[in-house]
Amino acid sequence: MDLDLALLNDKPTTITDKSNEDKKSFHKSWELSNKLRFMFMRMIVANNIKSTIPQAESSREYLKFVEEHFRSIDKSLNGTLMDELTTMKFYGSRSMQNYIIEMTNIAARLWTLGMKVNDTFLVQFILNLLTLEYGPFQIKHNTIKDK
Repeated sequence: MDLDLALLNDKPTTITDKSNEDKKSFHKSWELSNKLRFMFMRMIVANNIKSTIPQAESSREYLKFVEEHFRSIDKSLNGTLMDELTTMKFYGSRSMQNYIIEMTNIAARLWTLGMKVNDTFLVQFILNLLTLEYGPFQIKHNTIKDK
């Protein structure tokens, strides 16, 4: 169905009476591709986001608007996740396992946004934020690490 035709090609020039059959056929295929692609993209974008994206003539322009919108959201989310990662403390109100899983989940979300958190750094960071009762555990880890 050539659904990607409108994304891969610029809008064709308008058809005139002198246009050959190939141009007419391409123009018709491009228009159909653009309408279908645009309809699919509008269907999957959340309603609260749709209202912030201006109307576009082509699916390619619409996709550019969405990309620009989310680029700024990604930067904001990076900052929020980094803040959450660096200020999270273990107070013992939840299990150690849940604390570690939450920290690694934040690191994984940062990685999907393009910020790689080194595993060694993350382990040391988690250990440094533990309460004093985990001091022997920290010492044991540092001893094993140095061997």
